[in-house]
Amino acid sequence: MEWFWLVPAIPFFISIKSMTQQYDYELSFIVRDYECDLQGVVNNSVYQNYLEHTRHEFIKTIGLDFADLFSRGILVVVARVDLSYKTSLRSGDSFVVRLRVESEGVKYVFYQDIYRLPDEKLCLKGIVTTTSLINGRLSVSPEITEALKKVSKARLSNE
Repeated sequence: MEWFWLVPAIPFFISIKSMTQQYDYELSFIVRDYECDLQGVVNNSVYQNYLEHTRHEFIKTIGLDFADLFSRGILVVVARVDLSYKTSLRSGDSFVVRLRVESEGVKYVFYQDIYRLPDEKLCLKGIVTTTSLINGRLSVSPEITEALKKVSKARLSNE
């Protein structure tokens, strides 16, 4: 039953603390067989799918809708991805993707970490830098910036 791979997310207003990091959102998954390579570990490219899906689910929780933004000429695009692989995931492993987001001018930087469950073993550290194009031009989207300011404010109030 493939549809069981997602576990309900924690709303972004609840900050998740690890030993040194505070996060804005997390989403749980279970590794599926077809995501693994011949070595029996999750293929390196699949980790980006996990990160992307988590960002998209997070964006929904803060009231943004990619389809609506696109219909108004606002595109959010990935500009850079930096991944540091730490420990491999295997078929059947439960894990969580946690993220924190910062707005830096025209950049929206997502700090995303993947932890295996239940031992909280760090599997991947990622930084995904995105930006917005409005009617084809690199621009700050006031709508996105305002939504992310609310996230930062909620995080700061929980520190």
